[in-house]
Amino acid sequence: MPGESWPVGKHGMSSLPKRVRQHLKELARRRETIIYRDLAKELEVQPPNTIHQVADALEVLMREDQATGAPFLAAMVVSKVRNGLPAPAFFYVARMLGRFKGSDTGSDSQTYHAGELESSWDYWGRLHNR
Repeated sequence: MPGESWPVGKHGMSSLPKRVRQHLKELARRRETIIYRDLAKELEVQPPNTIHQVADALEVLMREDQATGAPFLAAMVVSKVRNGLPAPAFFYVARMLGRFKGSDTGSDSQTYHAGELESSWDYWGRLHNR
């Protein structure tokens, strides 16, 4: 279950999804992406398992976005080693939530991510400017 293993860090474990959302909304305004490690560093996520903590927080955001019908803000977080794509967990959660039916690799994932990223930038960037 997301969050169960989050250590209480500098900012407390329950605030991480909210802090991730705020940070990503600012990136949406600038139409940028960020890698998992840099997001953990910028939010001062405390060890151990900083990337895992970020991934758990992103899953929380994806579930919240699904519930409201919003594009996945988590699309802005990409893997350094996947050529601009999110980690496989992003696609797994998107599949679980009924928004993606393809493979984690190949053209299905690239096409889906590009569309979700554009939608996220448009939707969340516009909301952030209100």
